[in-house]
Amino acid sequence: MNTYFSVQDQVNEATALRTLNIFAVDLITIPSVEDLFWYVAQNVVGKLHFVDCVIYQANEAQTELTQVAAWGEKNPYGREILNPMIIPFGHGITGQVAQTQSAIIIKDLLKDQNYIPDTQPARSEICVPLIFRGRVVGVIDSESPEPQAFGEAELEILRTVAAMTSAKLELLAETQRSKQRYQDLLVSHAQLTQETNNRKALEAKLFEARKLEAIGRLTGRFAHEFNNLLTVISGNLEFLECAATTAETADILRDAQDAANRGAKLIRDMLTFAQRTRLEPAVLDINRCITTLCRQHTAILGNAPDLSLASDLWPVLIDPKGFDAALLNLALNAQDAMPEGGLLSIKTENYAHSLVASAPAAPDLLPGRYVCVSLTDQGVGIASDRLGQIFDPFFTSKSVGTGAGLGLSMVKGFIQQSGGAVTVASDLGRGTTVQLFIPIAPSLVNELLTLGA
Repeated sequence: MNTYFSVQDQVNEATALRTLNIFAVDLITIPSVEDLFWYVAQNVVGKLHFVDCVIYQANEAQTELTQVAAWGEKNPYGREILNPMIIPFGHGITGQVAQTQSAIIIKDLLKDQNYIPDTQPARSEICVPLIFRGRVVGVIDSESPEPQAFGEAELEILRTVAAMTSAKLELLAETQRSKQRYQDLLVSHAQLTQETNNRKALEAKLFEARKLEAIGRLTGRFAHEFNNLLTVISGNLEFLECAATTAETADILRDAQDAANRGAKLIRDMLTFAQRTRLEPAVLDINRCITTLCRQHTAILGNAPDLSLASDLWPVLIDPKGFDAALLNLALNAQDAMPEGGLLSIKTENYAHSLVASAPAAPDLLPGRYVCVSLTDQGVGIASDRLGQIFDPFFTSKSVGTGAGLGLSMVKGFIQQSGGAVTVASDLGRGTTVQLFIPIAPSLVNELLTLGA
């Protein structure tokens, strides 16, 4: 019996399936081709107990392979490869697999004339191609010091890994193509607007053209037309005020001018709502943001919230001003829901969601790693038949004149466009809990993947 590797002895079916399932989930968050190759070598092939793994990437001309990742004794430098090996297509076993686009198992390398001896000669080898749109983009190769180390089971595993890797490469390529199309649009737009010297204004116009939703564009057009009307109304009211002959007439004209001013303010508020997607995300410590906001707004928050903040909280990527506004909005809503007093609790925790491990906390939450911020009040609660409406624009449960109904819809839009989700749970007469799921900073994803967290 082969003592080096056998599915029966060292990698049972459950282990292989679990490793592949974790790989399928984590594929979503791997951000680049380089990270993908290293993840496959270290966290997939490596965890399947192959002695070593070397991954080669093919050049665009389809003429040579370059070593880009490794696992085992051939990778003593972590994620750095010194003097990477370059193999021409058709040269040696690896080059042969790249040229023929066919996987291969060599039972005994001493009997194969195509074998290129390494610094540590092997006795058997398994090699599978990575194929993307009919082209070889790379090769996964593993060698063993023992003869006949690989069989059909190992070949099936590596073929599955290669297929999943190739699918992710296609997604990464599509992302790159989208970025390139966006850059092409930037260039085209700049050529059409050469007279514009203000780069910030140019970027704002391009952002509006590409990103604003239909409601934003409609609101912009409406605001323009309505402001024209208000300008005419306000101008004529000023002329009439100058010509007023009695105090009663002057008072009436001032009331009309105040109404016109309120209309202008309403338009400004609508424009703010329409441009809610203009974000400037930054890496934040959510715990620090929460404690700072509570300290700065003690006067309007009343009783200090009860804070339960995780000590090992992951940093997140989110717009700082937008998060402060959303948190303050929710905190004030919670205070309004407790007219007879009560305690507001704010809790933070790390949250990892995968399709295999659990159901999502929010229906539209994508698999990944998040920071969850929970705000719980002891207020009047929300009836179940109204719970689905609270994030609708202009919906409010407050009395006439005490709420604009825009705040909660802006909170949901802001969190969703930051890559997260919002959930609400409420018990009528006992209180409400709002949860914000905020994606972690991309720079932390690779570190967590390496640690298996």
